[in-house]
Amino acid sequence: MTDYKFTVVIEPDEEGFHAFVPALPGCHSFGATVDEARANIAEATALHIESLREDGETVPDEPEPFFITRLSIPNAA
Repeated sequence: MTDYKFTVVIEPDEEGFHAFVPALPGCHSFGATVDEARANIAEATALHIESLREDGETVPDEPEPFFITRLSIPNAA
């Protein structure tokens, strides 16, 4: 069986780092460090997939490529 592969976004927040999987709505986690957030979102993702499968739902297939970029917007003020 092939492993599932998903894009994970980890961003700083007020208390550490917030991690989420865009292809799995509702799949979020947190951590005090990036490494902790990464470990926690891996566990949350596995549980999310397990829950989908137990409920007879399809695990979404994330299309490739997923593109993340950073934009610079001029300050109009």
